[in-house]
Amino acid sequence: MIPAVTLADVRKAAELLEGVAIRTPVQRFRALAEAAGVPVMLKLENLQRAGSFKIRGAYTRMARLSADEHAAGVVAASAGNHAQGVALGAKLLGIEAVVYMPVDAPLPKLAATRGYGADVRLVGKSVDESLAAARVEAGRSGRVLIHPFDHVDVVAGQGTVALEILEQVPDVGTIVVPLGGGGLVAGIATVLAEAAPHVRVVGVQAETAAAYPASLAAGHPVSRRLGPTMADGIAVGTPGEVPFEILERLGVEVRTVSEEALSRALLLVAERAKLVVEPSGAAGVAAVMTDPSGLSGTIVPLLTGGNIDPLLLMRVIQHGMAAAGRYLHLSVRLDDRPGALATLVETIAAAGGNIMHVDHSHTDVSLGVFEAMVTLQVEAKGREHCEQMVAQLRAAGFEVHP
Repeated sequence: MIPAVTLADVRKAAELLEGVAIRTPVQRFRALAEAAGVPVMLKLENLQRAGSFKIRGAYTRMARLSADEHAAGVVAASAGNHAQGVALGAKLLGIEAVVYMPVDAPLPKLAATRGYGADVRLVGKSVDESLAAARVEAGRSGRVLIHPFDHVDVVAGQGTVALEILEQVPDVGTIVVPLGGGGLVAGIATVLAEAAPHVRVVGVQAETAAAYPASLAAGHPVSRRLGPTMADGIAVGTPGEVPFEILERLGVEVRTVSEEALSRALLLVAERAKLVVEPSGAAGVAAVMTDPSGLSGTIVPLLTGGNIDPLLLMRVIQHGMAAAGRYLHLSVRLDDRPGALATLVETIAAAGGNIMHVDHSHTDVSLGVFEAMVTLQVEAKGREHCEQMVAQLRAAGFEVHP
């Protein structure tokens, strides 16, 4: 029988976390509220110690180990955020920690985990493969496995976020939460079911790496082969038994979002809220942007983490800008005569476009002998501006292919 988690368990975890996890702030997010048609408040767990909510569950689990378990040490597996939570929690408690991470784990997460004193071992291409290696290590060495989501103490620790939200946002109607293995959503759902049954929680997964929809349809955890996603923090192939039981019993709604929506959400949070979050941490915002219908009352998207590799951040922002119509890619067929390219450039400049890249070709077989094809990447102010630039180019007599 799967053990239950109660509101009382979460309140005890909150007492345990006093002085360890910080009470993260909430912030009004007018830019998203305008799109949703209701007030939106962001819960900033990206500002939590170690950069994510994971310290809550990891510390709660480890603080309750017996003296013998404490002496044996712990082992964990994670793409990065749970790794840092375990490493920091173990350091605070004086426990030796071994952490398995995928071979392509983001460098900042890897460096931070080692910086907290954990022995990091890179194994596998996914969290599931790293977790399998961690289980083997636990069996071999006697270390206690600190599961990232599938344990009642972890669920109770993560649920403390909901206690804070209920105090900070008294009129909250819906909490929108990134969903991987399910520990955070399960903890929040547990609190709401007893303390505020009028408040909904919605879990959000990346559509290319979503194991929960099929599992809920089947009535039991189902493993899914993960597709590529920028949201590595919620890319979990198999839901946990403990959180799955809670989500199914409480009827938690699960939505999925596209990669385009994730990148646009991250860009919106960076530009308008002035906050750095990782793609998985922005999944709740992405869901509200994509479809706010059914999300009543004040909406609280949870920004679950801010640990992002700067190189990935740069790529995701560029992807988000393209998705938001901030880049215009077009090809223009020109008469190959002196001044033709200059006239094209001047027309784009007059329309308010900023040319970022130009490729000038004479060798395309579709071209006439005295023709050239110019391919351009232009910085724009949005989709409407892109359409205006194309219209102005055509009005000036250019053959444009967006």
